[in-house]
Amino acid sequence: MPPVNAPSPHAVPGRAARLAAPAGLLAAVTAAFAYVAAVDPNEPGHYPVCPLLHLTGLYCPGCGGLRSAHAVAHGDLAAALQANAPAVLGYAAFAVLWTVWVVHAVRGRPLRLDPPPAVLWTAGTLLLAFTVLRNTPFGGWLHP
Repeated sequence: MPPVNAPSPHAVPGRAARLAAPAGLLAAVTAAFAYVAAVDPNEPGHYPVCPLLHLTGLYCPGCGGLRSAHAVAHGDLAAALQANAPAVLGYAAFAVLWTVWVVHAVRGRPLRLDPPPAVLWTAGTLLLAFTVLRNTPFGGWLHP
């Protein structure tokens, strides 16, 4: 017979343990944004060139993402959207999902992300359309 105070295999970990992963992720993202805020991606030579852009001359969906993060870190939302609008949406989605994760962790509930396939297909289609459009002659306004 196990001791009376032995943790059960289904016990919910303590609050600090539940918040460790969200806190660690927030620390890593904050450090990355702080680095990008300090080291300007608009200056040549600070970051490597996108391999797709270098090899083909085409912009990938991530091109301009560092410039966008730099602009967000400096509070310039217009420049961030100009550099890479989907990246800005990604930063906002991260903030919302991270907050939901923390609320679930505080309440002792697991976070279950199970979006319907239609949501994933729609997001993928929009990202593909953005990538194609920014590489057309009339999509120049989407260049980073």
